[in-house]
Amino acid sequence: MALKKTQLYSSLWQSCDELRGGMDASQYKDYILTLLFMKYVSDKSERDRSSVIKVPEGGSFSDMVRLKGDKEIGDKINKIIGKLAEANDLKGVIDLADFNDESKLGTGKEMQDRLSKLIAIFDSLDFSANGAEGDDLLGDAYEYLMRNFATESGKSKGQFYTPAEVSRIIAKVVGIGPDTRQDQTIYDPTCGSGSLLLKAAEEAPRGISIYGQEMDNATWSLARMNMFLHNNPTHEIWRGNTLSSPHYKNSDGGLKTFDFAVANPPFSSKAWTSGLKPEDDEFGRFDLGVPPSKNGDYAFLLHLIKSLKSSGKGAIILPHGVLFRGNKEGDIRRNLIKRGLIKGIIGLPANLFYGTGIPACIIVIDKENAHARTGIFMIDASKGYAKDGNKNRLRSQDIHKIVDVFNHQIDLPGYSRMVPVAEIADPANDYNLNIPRYIDASDPEDLHDLNAHMNGGIPNRDIDALEEYWAVFPSLRNELFKGNGRPGYSEPKIEAREVRGVILVHPEFKGYASRIAEIFREWRSSDEPLLNGLSPEHKTKEVIHTLSEDLLKRYANLPLLSRYDVYQRLMDYWAEVMQDDVGMIIADGWVEAARPRGIIEDKERKIKETPDLVVNRNKFKMDLVSPNLIVSRYFTDEQERIDHLRMEQEQAARELEEFIEENTGEEGLLEDAKGESGKITKGDLSQKLKEIGRDPEDADERDALKRCLALMDAESDATKAVKTAQAKLDAAVLAMYPKLNEDAIKVLVINDKWFASICSAIEGEVQQATQRLASRVKELDERYARPLPELEHEVEEYAAKVEEHLKRMGVEWG
Repeated sequence: MALKKTQLYSSLWQSCDELRGGMDASQYKDYILTLLFMKYVSDKSERDRSSVIKVPEGGSFSDMVRLKGDKEIGDKINKIIGKLAEANDLKGVIDLADFNDESKLGTGKEMQDRLSKLIAIFDSLDFSANGAEGDDLLGDAYEYLMRNFATESGKSKGQFYTPAEVSRIIAKVVGIGPDTRQDQTIYDPTCGSGSLLLKAAEEAPRGISIYGQEMDNATWSLARMNMFLHNNPTHEIWRGNTLSSPHYKNSDGGLKTFDFAVANPPFSSKAWTSGLKPEDDEFGRFDLGVPPSKNGDYAFLLHLIKSLKSSGKGAIILPHGVLFRGNKEGDIRRNLIKRGLIKGIIGLPANLFYGTGIPACIIVIDKENAHARTGIFMIDASKGYAKDGNKNRLRSQDIHKIVDVFNHQIDLPGYSRMVPVAEIADPANDYNLNIPRYIDASDPEDLHDLNAHMNGGIPNRDIDALEEYWAVFPSLRNELFKGNGRPGYSEPKIEAREVRGVILVHPEFKGYASRIAEIFREWRSSDEPLLNGLSPEHKTKEVIHTLSEDLLKRYANLPLLSRYDVYQRLMDYWAEVMQDDVGMIIADGWVEAARPRGIIEDKERKIKETPDLVVNRNKFKMDLVSPNLIVSRYFTDEQERIDHLRMEQEQAARELEEFIEENTGEEGLLEDAKGESGKITKGDLSQKLKEIGRDPEDADERDALKRCLALMDAESDATKAVKTAQAKLDAAVLAMYPKLNEDAIKVLVINDKWFASICSAIEGEVQQATQRLASRVKELDERYARPLPELEHEVEEYAAKVEEHLKRMGVEWG
């Protein structure tokens, strides 16, 4: 069975739990990533003897497994890793973590147990079953770990990682694509863990030569491992300070130049001149100006530009300050603009990065035809994000919109525009590139109408502002509003709470909803053959790319509905459910992926399964086809009977609860039947019946006790009936799985699961559009419902009543 991405993530983060307490995230990441690397290359070597990484005898993960419980486990793990490192020229890369460090891992039995548990967790992962997609799986797992390590490390140690979402944008706007040749080059002068380089390289399907430099030794080793885990073994990543000691040089001693360059340097570095005399720079990087000695932002930008070929293209992430700060930086900026080197600027939301909370921007550099450039394309993407814990995160829709708009140079009011250099050079702007100067992304002010507040009525101006809705539902306006006798003002025809209901049943809305549904059906019809034909030749990322791009195209230019919102619904479902499903089908086939698997109960690993994936008391797990899907298609009558029995059970429980409540408390007929716990049980009731016997004076109490017993029996019988019926249905469902052939499984998964869920999500977007209209109409109604004279009159009436009450109390009100 192929390894699921969610399963892998869970195991990796569980392994981190074993190390928490002895060290912080910036340290234990080295241990976790080293074990991930060892396990992956060992499994891959067993599957493919031609693997680039050679696993020598005594240097595999299997050798580690045999150490579980060994008193010298830490030292022996170090030796196993050392053998693999030596055999592959990886010394100083994968052997930085000391598995025999008592200060971090504990002493004696504590270290022995901790490392044994760690090895057991990784031993449970089997990468050999993952085929071509396995490399993507590991690369994504690496990103998952790095993102979480960066989050836990905090601002001081989180700069080794560029958020994958930002990396994707840079990769797609820098100019790499299907036409990029394998012999072309990409370079990152401050490559960190290598994630930005790899995302850019992914955009070149034929391959691209990777170069990078990283100053921090531990982060450099992460980058090297990352390259191997992403199946890029021919990379060149060097250690050293890029500014003072650039590694890549030509034979004449000048800087080596590349076709593409990307970078996310440390923001506003105060020590950038360490080991460097900028005024005497041998590489001529500062001929456009020398940056301030206490701020290295422009130093990295100028180095990147100098490292590009004459037609080279690059992108760099920098704080917004580089766009508007003056003095030396202002002079450099002016020279860059005059030479036409800046192709575009993309303003990002604040709090995206782990090393800082300040907003940053992407500056896109393009040397090709720079002399003829007459404008800079700007995007203000500062508002497109989702909250993710204490950070902000770009969603799939935000990334796609930025890339679409930038690459096609689309002008969108309040979002993007091509800004002429003449406008930037105008004395009023003086080469200031601060994005708000050129793009007004502020929300329009919601102005109140004083006349309406004084005299009532809703301003027609506010109703006219909803024109995008009236264009789709032309007669709906007259259903909701009517004139109130005053020119320029209207009043509602219906109560505010009824507006949404009126919209939903309106013929024009029904027609609009039908149009959306038809587009979905066309998309489904077009892409269903792809899903029906899933096989080992497919890759999950190519599948979702085909589905999502087609969806985006079909939902383009629809009124009231953003195609990017629809796209996000698909991408969310893909991330949550469909990605794992498709991955299993590609790796194992439809029938094997749908086969129920027994659950191994392991208290140490704390395996937990969600109820909808489990039948028969957690004995089996269904990953692809949940029991609910089978019930909905094959056992609807049985489920209806259980639902009916459950309603009877709830009714019986309600009657019992109400009867006990009515007959307890002071002088209640059941009060004396309570046991020591304060509750009433069948045993307590039977005992009380024996005590009172047949005494006529206790007839009422005796009847109440018997009635309560009868209600308890009824509830018990109802509960038992539900359990019996549910057990019978569970058994029938489980027995159904072996009977499902491939065609039946496809119907359950593609129709009943995937398309049904996506359709529901898109319908949710349509409902939100109506909700926005209904909410605005209600807001306007409530805002002007009571004019000021009416409110003043009411205040006067209340004041008179208060004054009258005070007089009666003998209080003079002055």
